[in-house]
Amino acid sequence: MSEQAQAQQALRRQGTSSIKEALAGWGDVATLLRGGDQGSIVPVVIPKDSRGLRWLSLVFLAVWAGVTAALLLAEDREVLGWPAVAVAVLWLLLAALWWWRSSIVEIEEGTTGVLTKFGAISGPGLPPGRHYLWHPWARVAYVVDVTTEIPYAAPVLSSPTHENVPLKSIEFFLRFRIVDAIRFVQTIGAGNFDLVLSNSVQDAIRQRSRQVRTERAYDLRGSDVKDMQDLLNRQLTRYGVQIMGCNIPDVQLPDQYREHLSTRERVSKELAAYEKEWELTRKRRIDTLLMEIERSKKVRDAKIIEVKAAVNKARKDVAQMLEERETEAQRVKYQIETRARTDLVAAQGEAKAQAQLATAYRDNRAVLGYELARRRLDVGAQLAKEAPRAVVVHTDPGSGDTSALSTLLMAQLLPRLGGDTGGAAADDRS
Repeated sequence: MSEQAQAQQALRRQGTSSIKEALAGWGDVATLLRGGDQGSIVPVVIPKDSRGLRWLSLVFLAVWAGVTAALLLAEDREVLGWPAVAVAVLWLLLAALWWWRSSIVEIEEGTTGVLTKFGAISGPGLPPGRHYLWHPWARVAYVVDVTTEIPYAAPVLSSPTHENVPLKSIEFFLRFRIVDAIRFVQTIGAGNFDLVLSNSVQDAIRQRSRQVRTERAYDLRGSDVKDMQDLLNRQLTRYGVQIMGCNIPDVQLPDQYREHLSTRERVSKELAAYEKEWELTRKRRIDTLLMEIERSKKVRDAKIIEVKAAVNKARKDVAQMLEERETEAQRVKYQIETRARTDLVAAQGEAKAQAQLATAYRDNRAVLGYELARRRLDVGAQLAKEAPRAVVVHTDPGSGDTSALSTLLMAQLLPRLGGDTGGAAADDRS
């Protein structure tokens, strides 16, 4: 046996999936569909049908008992006839119960039963649940899992690359589901499907590996295999199977090329480490230069701040000196203005005093003239009062002489009038 065949067998023992169909009783159907059989995937189970026609023996016995009972009753042997009738009825009931119980078929959830009559597939698949097969030759030939996404691993050995370098292995993993149970069991079956699927996967993998260069073979891991999935679906749709998803989890290169690649990787790692070290050194130097630049900037900023502080202080001193000079000038100005205002006020006061004095002198002359004139008038009035007054005694112009009585009265009044006048003149003089 060649080394390639031995490696293929070892690889199949390690991780290759196999698909087959199994023959089992109804009690083992669910176990085989869910757990497989000896490491193999079992999507189709052929149930053992134990129905048969053995229940007809009870029917024959019931017929024989009935005929016997009829003969006994015809001979008036009722003591034996009626028990024979009871036995016939009992056997008929047992045969009917046996037929009813054997006609019950229970299809597991997630599966489809393929019904056959006389060996031919009859009608659509049986859905999950309990069914009654009253036809004695009706059988459930297959129970097919149509809901589970079945995983399948198919490693491919010696797949050549673009440079015709055979890769050691390419692991391919996919998930498929049987969508049409009747088409699957009619056209291919589980055993043949394993071979067809394995060959289809190998063809698809080899087509993909032919497009890849050897140094980029590891790029196949986790790559997009949507085109491969579409290709497999086109090939397997006619079997009632659909590929739900697939991927390439691992790629193994030849040992010699892997050693060469490991050397390249080691050199690449050393180069990456050197580049990383140089990058760290360069970064450290750059950081040092940046720190020196930042320190120089800080020194420059400190000196600029000191210069600005000195300039501000000089400006402040100059402003303060100018303010003091301006204050001194304002003070001198205020002194001059105050002195000028004082001299002006003094001059104005002196002028007002001279004016008031002139006005007073002028007013005194008028007052003195007025006083002199008034005193003149008073003296004239006094003199006028002291001057002798003429007393006129009016008499009746019609009489020619004055009576003696009037003369006497006038003589008495004249001294009084003269004394009054003298007293009034003395009062005026005083």
